[in-house]
Amino acid sequence: MKKIGILSGQETAFPLAFTDRVNRHAPPGVYAEPVLIGSALQGKPEDYAVIVDRISHDVPFYRSWLKNAALQGAAVINNPFWWSADEKFFNNALAIELGVPVPKTALLPSFALPDDTTAASFRNLRYPWDWDAVFQYTGFPAYMKPYAGGGWKHVYRVENREDFFEKHAQTGQLVMMLQEEIVFDAYYRCYCIGGEFTRIMPYEPRNPHAQRYDAHFQPSPTLLAEMERCLRVLNQALGYDFNTVEFAVRNGVPYAIDFCNPAPDADPDSVGPDHFEWVTDTMARYAIGRAQAQQPGRSNLTWGSWLRTQIQSAAIS
Repeated sequence: MKKIGILSGQETAFPLAFTDRVNRHAPPGVYAEPVLIGSALQGKPEDYAVIVDRISHDVPFYRSWLKNAALQGAAVINNPFWWSADEKFFNNALAIELGVPVPKTALLPSFALPDDTTAASFRNLRYPWDWDAVFQYTGFPAYMKPYAGGGWKHVYRVENREDFFEKHAQTGQLVMMLQEEIVFDAYYRCYCIGGEFTRIMPYEPRNPHAQRYDAHFQPSPTLLAEMERCLRVLNQALGYDFNTVEFAVRNGVPYAIDFCNPAPDADPDSVGPDHFEWVTDTMARYAIGRAQAQQPGRSNLTWGSWLRTQIQSAAIS
């Protein structure tokens, strides 16, 4: 018997719908249920072939538990080792290597010193910081956002140099990025499951949160094909099993704005019934396939093609 578990928190609709859908589609010997943890003992296998993770980005205990489960052979969606390591600035740099357009982006030192550090901890930084080089690179207006974060938290639109310094002073110890503003003609939020299955959703980030999927952009066949290419290239390189990518389209070019979402929104009240049906059904079928392919006692995680290439290159050298 192979169990598919879903690990979730306050979210209700997707976990219930996903579990029900798996149990409707699954062949004999495969079924789904909510994960229930009674103890966490190192090196002891957990009773799940597949675990869909919807909450460990908020609960560090779960993240460590998932790594132990993965070590014993569970296929964790998404890989808890890799998504704990990557972040938005690195992902943007990788996108450039992959031929995916992204906004010009600069990484910024935190405004406040991290705990247990002093000015001496930063003796490797030039002082003063070359703010002119940063501002010339990104231009204004620009967006300032955490280099590792999500949910549109701590995101600032900055109009000019003075506005930047005023808002940067509000960010405390957060490490931020400054990113070129893409004045877009259209905007899309896109699911990618298994690095292959895609769903392009018109999205209007300027609307109130509950109305952002109430958008009516229509991509041309050429734009649709390019977004699908970028979706697969990014997610296969990063090894995301379940992710969303946001594209801001300027002059026909889709710029990847955000593509680091280890627990993407799957709430029917925000994405709408049609998108909810697609993501529930596609994830259920994907998880069933992963359970059937799972090999106990071996690693069943998805490792991105970029990392695999680096390891192979190191082995050859």
